[in-house]
Amino acid sequence: MPPLLNIAVRAARRAGDTILRYLGRLESYEIATKSRNEFVTEVDRLAEQEIVQTIRQNYPDHGVLAEESGRHGRPDSEFLWIIDPLDGTTNFIHGFPVFSVSVALQHRGRLEQGVIYDPLRQELFTASRGEGAQLDGRRIRVSRTQTLDHALVGTGFPYRSKAEWVDRYLDMLRVLMDRSAGVRRPGSAALDLAYVAAGRFDGFWEFGLQPWDMAAGVLLIREAGGLVGGLTGEDDFHEDGNIVAGNPKIFAALLEAIRPFVR
Repeated sequence: MPPLLNIAVRAARRAGDTILRYLGRLESYEIATKSRNEFVTEVDRLAEQEIVQTIRQNYPDHGVLAEESGRHGRPDSEFLWIIDPLDGTTNFIHGFPVFSVSVALQHRGRLEQGVIYDPLRQELFTASRGEGAQLDGRRIRVSRTQTLDHALVGTGFPYRSKAEWVDRYLDMLRVLMDRSAGVRRPGSAALDLAYVAAGRFDGFWEFGLQPWDMAAGVLLIREAGGLVGGLTGEDDFHEDGNIVAGNPKIFAALLEAIRPFVR
């Protein structure tokens, strides 16, 4: 395993251990929503701290872009770690068993390493640019599904703060519910993207994701032979977080299905 990927794995596992350590304490926070939210924010912060400390111990000059703490470290560094310490926070709050840790590394703006870790299932998805993608050390590839009517598609609902996308999203959902074998919304975008890479989902689309939601998953899918793009297929999902992904056939079919609602 490349040294940089090894550090990403170590960081993700430490964050996952922190998350699980606090998972069983949620019951005492059921009385007040505010106290529960503060608790989860603290879990996010502690998990992120584990990741950042692991990186800093080994690469103190690298930059960091993290969900909780924003961008910090050397601003002129060629290396940027992109971190989501707990993707699927709402699931975590409710004890719904779908959440993950996402750690990616960019060098000069190009994704080089990616890790998505599911601490409950202890599944570790990893990718290094040009070296393929793996799940627990075994090579993974996107699915071979050829047509949308046989495809299982993942998605995520637009957040309330992105209300302007809801109508377009519902139009797309209506079409894809009719044309696909099924649509699923587990609630952790990073894990959804990892599932595309592993062939568990044939495709995926969502609006308004953040860099830390997507970075590791994008590299995993590309290294597993899949495609990732914006709503028109262009490489512009970094700008607005609107993303479509899948194996080559389903990627094209998704773009065709949603085209009437893209504007």
